[in-house]
Amino acid sequence: MKKVSFLTLGCKVNQYETEAMMELFSNKGYEVSNNDEICDIYVINTCTVTNLSDRKSRQFISKAKSKNPQAIIAAVGCYSQVSTEEVLAIDGINVVLGTNNRAKIVEYCEEAMKTNKIINKVENIKTNKDFESLSITKQNHMTRAYIKIQEGCSQFCSYCIIPYARGPIRSRNLDEIYEEALLLSKNNFKEIILTGIHVASYGLDFKNNISLVDVIEKIATINSIKRIRLSSLEPRIITDDFLYRVKNTNKFCDHFHLSLQSGSDKILKLMNRKYDTKEYLEKVKLIRKYFPNAGITTDIIVGFPNEEEEDFQETLEFVNTVGFSKIHVFKYSPRSGTKAAKMENQIDGNIKKARSSLLIDESKKLTNQFLNKFIGDDVEVLFEEKNDSKIMNGYSTNYIRVSTNYNKDFINKITKIKITDIQDEGVFGIIN
Repeated sequence: MKKVSFLTLGCKVNQYETEAMMELFSNKGYEVSNNDEICDIYVINTCTVTNLSDRKSRQFISKAKSKNPQAIIAAVGCYSQVSTEEVLAIDGINVVLGTNNRAKIVEYCEEAMKTNKIINKVENIKTNKDFESLSITKQNHMTRAYIKIQEGCSQFCSYCIIPYARGPIRSRNLDEIYEEALLLSKNNFKEIILTGIHVASYGLDFKNNISLVDVIEKIATINSIKRIRLSSLEPRIITDDFLYRVKNTNKFCDHFHLSLQSGSDKILKLMNRKYDTKEYLEKVKLIRKYFPNAGITTDIIVGFPNEEEEDFQETLEFVNTVGFSKIHVFKYSPRSGTKAAKMENQIDGNIKKARSSLLIDESKKLTNQFLNKFIGDDVEVLFEEKNDSKIMNGYSTNYIRVSTNYNKDFINKITKIKITDIQDEGVFGIIN
């Protein structure tokens, strides 16, 4: 039996796509192995968010060839899409795919085996209007399953290369999403996470007015699916109608990863974000009107070009005004090919480091404030893993990581837990 292994860089969408490709190989009789083994095929699912991501992608491609010089090396994904010639120039590469045609990856790898030729199937993604269906019937996660419902982005934030790597918005057929969710439910998954490159744009390319909330409502009709969770959102999708409808499903998780990027209106404009801090705060208040205990997390970039100390202080003040449950902090890294990389007044690395440290400290304080509100309360937790033989972990609906004493009878079950202590940006509790 031939062996194939995968290495995935980047986001949750990449991870979903890797698992879909794993299933394609498995269905063709391949054994999916780990990266430490000698394999016949190595697939590197690349990332290109930063120049560092590009370098890591190149390193892993070269490393795979060194393990088995006779192996087929396939590079797929965002880096392959935007820097095809660079990837083709890497010694030992056999198959190059971008962010399309991955459903045929087994066919292309086998063609490379037979012909000993480099197979380049990267296409111009900018004009692509079709969603490439990569579905999964079984996933490596025990209780939570991802479903990719959307591809592409048309926002063109000044720091981001993704619209060039993923192309324009393409939405997945609603019936197809439902069928995958139904199949996953039959495989005993209790929670579905809807993911995509720009999930809030779902349906904007349709002519039938179907939107993200319709997807949520449709999946909610599956009795054995108990929870529906979303990946990162843009503020514009938060409306009374959206929140009213998702709340009424009684399955929607009250966790919103609401992208911010900066608490300074000046910087938001330079980033080409489509909102200001006033609108963002209004959306947060609306969320808490419908979901008072909602966990609201976000991403923030520090050290963006032209970010002065005053702008950074505005960000610090704004995150406290919002009261996030967690902040993911990133130091700005110029990405060649984006407008921001060409901007004047790039920020010194030491200043970025100092600002990042301050914001991370602020995030920890806000997380502790959020968690403290639930000490003594009962929360429902879906247990999905164990750290060792004594402890198991899971998440509440508002994305609090909860640990408790291990009991195999509660794995993959939603269980009431009384929270007793805060520990490691999560909480500990006892089963009621």
